[in-house]
Order: sequence, then structure tokens, then C-alpha cells
Amino acid sequence: MDVLEHVNLQAQKGEKIAILGPSGCGKSTLLSLLAGLDCPDTGTVLIDGSDLAKMTEDERSFTRSEKLGIVFQQYHLMRNLTAIENVGLPLEILGKPDYAKQAQVGLNQVFLSDRGNHFPSEMSGGECQRVAIARALVTRPSLILADEPSGNLDQKTGEEVMNLLFKLCGENEITLILVTHNQELAGQCDRAFLLQDGALVEIMA
Repeated sequence: MDVLEHVNLQAQKGEKIAILGPSGCGKSTLLSLLAGLDCPDTGTVLIDGSDLAKMTEDERSFTRSEKLGIVFQQYHLMRNLTAIENVGLPLEILGKPDYAKQAQVGLNQVFLSDRGNHFPSEMSGGECQRVAIARALVTRPSLILADEPSGNLDQKTGEEVMNLLFKLCGENEITLILVTHNQELAGQCDRAFLLQDGALVEIMA
């Protein structure tokens, strides 16, 4: 049985797209394909014109590091690293010599300039998610994939985090694909799609 079929999605530079759908409909599978973590049996996944499915695993890994940023519901910060080390990690992996300086700039952008030496266990959920956003943005990617990024936060903190994510993606002309159950958040995107029965149906443009 195919989880996804007849899926056709094109996103323009700087566009915000929401993906809605019931649990188990394939939203996580779609994000995994877009991130190059899985390869489609048929079809193509193009990021800046490059087909992820035709790359080697090393090439996909490099493309993820350079062109993609991912924000998870569970933050996925390294517990043994400080905030600034977490943010700088993608740059360090890419061999950028000034990764610590750029990481500090990233923390400044999410209003955590004074939390650089704190570990995740020493920060609130909202602060951890802001660190995760800074980490996703620090390589200046073409695309941000966000999987229920406010799902673990209370309403007020969630709104603050999402407003920040929308703002930073807009300022840097980064395309955002947001998986969410929140209709209000979807309404703040340029377009919204419902993923149901393996197909994407546009519900708002």
C-alpha cells in the first residue's frame, strides 16, 4: 500500500506552506522525503533544482546540512551541549571556522543572547525551541521543515515561538513548510494543504 501518491507540491522562495491532516495520514513520511531521510519509490524531490533521490547518502547528508533546516516538536537538542554549541553544531560539521561567532548571532536573533552557556536542562521549553530555531536557521538554508514546532508549548509561548519563526523566515526569504494541526497557524501561511488518503489537496491559497 502506498502511503503517498499523486503528491505534487511546488514551493516558491520565501513562501510559507502549511500541511494539515489527521494522525497517521503520512505527514511525517512527507517531511522525511522532503528532508532526504527517505527516498520515494517513484517521482522526484527537488531542492533548488537538485534531485535528492538521485544523490548518494553522503550527498544527501551534505545537502541537508547546507540547504535544509528542521525544527522538531521535541526540540532534539544535544543535552551535553550548551545553547551556543547546539546552534553552532551544523556550522562546525560543515567546517565553518567562525561557527561560534555565527552561533552567537543566531542566539541574538531569537533573543537568547544571555543564554549561550546554558544547557537544555537549564532552559524552559520555549527557550529550547528558540535554540532549535536558531540552529535550523544558522546555515541560512533554502528550506525550513517544521514538524508541529509549537506542539509541546503552552498557547502563549507557542504563539511567541511561531511568530518568531515566521518573522525570521520572512526576513531571510526562507521557504517554510509547516506540519500542524492548528488551523489558526495554517491561516497565517500563504497556502495550506490537507493530506488525506495519500494525496495533497489545496484548501487555502
